[in-house]
Amino acid sequence: MPLLAERIKPLDGSGGGPLYRRLEDALREALRDQVLKPNEALPPERDLAADLSVSRITLRKALDTLVDEGLLVRRHGAGTFVAGRVEKQFAKLSSFSEDMAARGRSVRSEWLSRTEGAVTPDEALTLGLSPGAAVYRFNRVRYADDVAMALEYATIPGFGFEDMETVGSSLYAALEAAGNRPVRALQRLRAVLFNAEQAKLLGIEAGAPGLYIERRGFLADGRVIEATQSWYRGDAYDFVAELDTRG
Repeated sequence: MPLLAERIKPLDGSGGGPLYRRLEDALREALRDQVLKPNEALPPERDLAADLSVSRITLRKALDTLVDEGLLVRRHGAGTFVAGRVEKQFAKLSSFSEDMAARGRSVRSEWLSRTEGAVTPDEALTLGLSPGAAVYRFNRVRYADDVAMALEYATIPGFGFEDMETVGSSLYAALEAAGNRPVRALQRLRAVLFNAEQAKLLGIEAGAPGLYIERRGFLADGRVIEATQSWYRGDAYDFVAELDTRG
């Protein structure tokens, strides 16, 4: 395999800005043009710094920025890798945890809130519940390999499970354990721009593009078991649907 230094834009001594900024730009351009491929491992920092004729401090500053942007991923004990975009199949009803596990990625959540209360009028309409019915609300940031990937706000009818503390890393796993995993869903997707609060939670720039998805999940008897609103990073996800000509 050619040295990484031979595959990215040369770093000359001219131009504006500190060397680590120029290195960031060169690496970012290589990622955009897929000179560096998704899931490709970078050489050890000592070797990479020598190949690029920069100090390890300069290299580390550039890599830190790209990790923060979600373009690179550090895996403990394994090194630094190019982040792979995730293809989400619309034809398959699966959870974030299942999608990431299928790709060998480590999943965790940062809880923003977990509450129990009475259904609001809008929730009652969406979930098909009577006024005053109990619901659970789960708001969290979803991570893959320690990179914030999505914001998720889910509302579950009170009959979904006995206690909200049964929900760990996977909402669908808790619903399945209670015998209430959805068997079908309706989803609506649209392009959005992240506002300042959302961007801060995901560690990205305000105004960055994203994908907003509304999902209603149904049980076999037709009852709604899930109403979820999710905001996915546009730079990390591709949504794929399989189409055919059958009516």
